[in-house]
This record gives sequence, structure tokens and C-alpha cells, in this order.
Amino acid sequence: MKRSNRTLLVFLLSVLIAGVASMFVYRAVQAIPVREVEVKSYQVAVAARPLPVGTMLTASDVRLVAWPASSPVAGGYSTVEDVVNRGLVAPVVENEPLTAAKVAVAEAGAGLPPTITAGMRAISVKVNEVIGVAGFVVPGTRVDVVVTLAKREESVSRVVVTNVQVLTAGTRYDQDQAKDGKPVPSTVVTLLVTPEDAERIALASAEGQIMLTLRNPLDTEATETKGTRLASLMGAPDPPPVTKVVQGVRRAVPPPAPQAPPPPPVYAVETIRAAKRTSEVVK
Repeated sequence: MKRSNRTLLVFLLSVLIAGVASMFVYRAVQAIPVREVEVKSYQVAVAARPLPVGTMLTASDVRLVAWPASSPVAGGYSTVEDVVNRGLVAPVVENEPLTAAKVAVAEAGAGLPPTITAGMRAISVKVNEVIGVAGFVVPGTRVDVVVTLAKREESVSRVVVTNVQVLTAGTRYDQDQAKDGKPVPSTVVTLLVTPEDAERIALASAEGQIMLTLRNPLDTEATETKGTRLASLMGAPDPPPVTKVVQGVRRAVPPPAPQAPPPPPVYAVETIRAAKRTSEVVK
């Protein structure tokens, strides 16, 4: 037998033996029984579909899923009856656990009222595409409220309420018409404010035009401004002194005097000639 034929025969026998051995190993592995490891779990109520804020939960909106007991859901519910007929105070997505932070108490009902924090008020303002910052004012964002009072030469614009949270954008009808994630032009924005700020916004809406300025969510500092008047905007000098009545006598209160410029620096030149020392001041 030629050497090349012997090499080919050895190669074919090696392939055949390897294939038979692989088949026996595969069958042996398949014959090993599957060991199922039981993971301790418990039932958790989750949303059956995406739900907006203010939804009154029904049995069809909730379902139970198995959740690992080693990682329990804080504030979660284990039965459907625990969350039925209660309103949502925050939007949820499909399969998101329903917790006490997202579900209102049983007596609070549904809609917007359960989302209002104790001591706060909700006030709605009429907006358009410009006032609503081109549609970027959405629930959860924070804004400042700027009012502009148009009174000819005394027109003024100033921030009256700062760092307030937007509860809803658009009317309930607008929100119901939003489908497939498409934006809907908002005509009303509802803000969460204190009672004092609600009075300022109501007066600003009645006396002038309001604008909303969008804030960075990490910027929590209050906006402190002196306002801008039409005269100062056009480069006019400061207004005349304000007249006040003090004990029946009308007195003019002058504007604060400008600070005096700092004095020029003074330099001293010291001259030494032999044993005589002289000093001269140079300004």
C-alpha cells in the first residue's frame, strides 16, 4: 500500500472514531436529568399596560407576577384588591410594579387632586406654543413665571414665581387625544405652587402677559432679579427720586449716591546721598 493511501486511511479512521465518540458523549449528556432550582418568590401587582397619571385602577389594569423574594419591592402590593379603585399619582409603564409612591390612598379618588401635595395648590395658566417654550414644558419639568406689564414708558418685566413644578400640560381632552406618542399642542399648563404664589400668578395673568422659562432640573436656586423696565432697556438714565409721604410731609427720597472711585496709588521715592536721606511722594 502506498504511503499516501495509508495516510488517507488513517485520517478517515480518525474522523470516524471522533464522530462515534462525539455521538456517545452527546447521548450521555442528553440522558442527564435536568435539575430545576426553585427560587423563592412572591406575588407582586404590576401594571398590565402603560397608564397615565390620574387613572382610576381597575382589575383589568393590574396583574400579578412572580417576584424574587430576595429582592422585594419597597411599598409594593401583593393582591389586585389592594390597588383597585385607587388613582395613580404618577405615570407607569407596562409591567412596572405598583407602589405606595405611585398609587393614591383609597379615599383620594382619581384625577389630578391626589397628585397635589398637602399645603400646595394647583393653578392652570393659558399658554400657546411660545409661552409653553415650544412644547418642552411637559409634566415633571420646572419653570419660572415671568410677567410683563405694558404701561407705555413704565412697562416692566420681572420674575414673580420661581422654580415651580409642572403637573400637567394640556387639558384632559388634549391628553386623551394623544396617541402613538404624538405631541399635542398644549393650551393650558397646570403648575404646583404655594397659595401665595397662586395669588401672584393670578394677579399677573389678570394685569399683564405671563411667560414660562424652562429650568434645568438640577438648578434649585431661587431666581433673584430686579426686573427690566422699558426705559433701562432703551438705555435711558435712571428714574427720578421716588416721592414718599412721611408723617404727612411729602419728601423726595434721592437715589443712592454712586460710590466714589478709589484714590490713586501713592508711591514714595527714597534718595540717599552720602549721609543724607530724602524721601519724595509721587502720585
